[in-house]
Amino acid sequence: MDATDALRSTDAPDNAPTRELDVRAMGPPKPLTETLETLAEIDDGEVVVQFNDRAPQMLYPKLEDRGFAYDTVENDEVTVTTIWRA
Repeated sequence: MDATDALRSTDAPDNAPTRELDVRAMGPPKPLTETLETLAEIDDGEVVVQFNDRAPQMLYPKLEDRGFAYDTVENDEVTVTTIWRA
């Protein structure tokens, strides 16, 4: 699954510019911190597409606290979470 497939498979705006973030090889807490740092840098209307090896459960409440919407899709190879400003 690539970023385009992820946008089509989630509720994220599918016509927005994207920033891909692959955190599959990172050990905790690096995926969480990398994602939050990336989100602090995005432009309005930009969508972050995070590729992970599991659903980022610890990230979800932090996204909600910061006013981001998100959607996660999983398949056998990757878990992809799209994140955008709500």
